[in-house]
Amino acid sequence: MDLLIDVLVDSVKDTAQLIPFLLVTYLAMEALEHSAGNRMEDMVSRAGAAGPAVGAALGAVPQCGFSAMAATLFSGRVITIGTLVAVILSTSDEMVPVFIAHQAPMGRMLSIVVAKAVVGLIVGIIIDLIVRALGRAGDGKLHIHELCEREHCGCDDGGVEHGEQDGHGHHHHGHGIAGIVRSALVHTVQVTAFIFAVSLVFGFIIESVGHENLVALLGAHPVRATFIAGLVGLIPNCGASVAIADLFMEGVLATGPMMSGLLASGGVGLLVLFRTNADLRQNLLITAIVYAVAVVVGLLTSSFGIIF
Repeated sequence: MDLLIDVLVDSVKDTAQLIPFLLVTYLAMEALEHSAGNRMEDMVSRAGAAGPAVGAALGAVPQCGFSAMAATLFSGRVITIGTLVAVILSTSDEMVPVFIAHQAPMGRMLSIVVAKAVVGLIVGIIIDLIVRALGRAGDGKLHIHELCEREHCGCDDGGVEHGEQDGHGHHHHGHGIAGIVRSALVHTVQVTAFIFAVSLVFGFIIESVGHENLVALLGAHPVRATFIAGLVGLIPNCGASVAIADLFMEGVLATGPMMSGLLASGGVGLLVLFRTNADLRQNLLITAIVYAVAVVVGLLTSSFGIIF
């Protein structure tokens, strides 16, 4: 019973911290959808090439909310796939508080944060270049209205009929500020409930496995630990990065497995992606890319003897 209560409390805390990020994101997206015309769509399209750089920088900020925001923005086709991957790979999540708690040297912590951001930037740029070369960059238009329709948030009530467009091809989501706020609140509540449910399940799994078992599982063999740490990092819960960072600071994990786990630890970004993006195959591909990059960088870090 105590274990269940602890997991419940932690899940509530983790989820509550995300609510402001989600609400601000949806408010911005709804406002953008209401006010944006062809000029805004063209501007977003032209700014796409710089997306990975901005995403990598934002992801490096010590929190786990930007990855959720990025996943939502990608689902609305506001940012590119390369930008989303850059954010997930560079997201610091709960690593920084753990390092501070262990009184790690500031230079050591910053070097890891910068390394993750650089990996996110490079991989994001490469992905966007490949996507454009294959002609899969999309139509260059915002698709926020499609996200709204999939969520059945009722944001078309009182405006143009569901699915109807105006003379410029834009969907309308109700009247004025009230419609924007209502739609954003509905989106936020739906995604928050989903995050809480899944965080509760994974939080219980992490607590059930126990610290000693994680030590035995990850510390025996560095190559195996690199693959396992990457999988642990994919767990859509802030506890994943806490476990990886803590095991690294305690000397259980080497630098390679640590990098693998922390690169894959994108907070709840992937969870929100699966909730908001209708293309399951695309979601699985993005997840596979994140995991593959995390493992490859971890193996290369071990091979070259890089130590932070």
